[in-house]
Amino acid sequence: MKHLPILYIKPGCPWCRAARAFFAEHGVDVDLRDVLANPKEMADMEDISGQSKTPTLVDGDFVVADFSVDELIAELRQTPELMKKYGIPDEDDAE
Repeated sequence: MKHLPILYIKPGCPWCRAARAFFAEHGVDVDLRDVLANPKEMADMEDISGQSKTPTLVDGDFVVADFSVDELIAELRQTPELMKKYGIPDEDDAE
């Protein structure tokens, strides 16, 4: 079974919509978890990230909480293997 990154979301959250669009644009499948529809998912997200805001991404030990797409990209740039996984070009390649 393929391990999918978990994206915790709340319906109506504009940052969650942007995050979902980012992953779709880059062809990255994510396991969506609606924390308002499922209190257990909220509790899991809070345990993992220490907070209750969305979107929150969990991919193994990589956790980014309450992010904008720009903040997510900045975090991903710290981990080259995740940059490749998420289809983020090197800054040198982006020019």
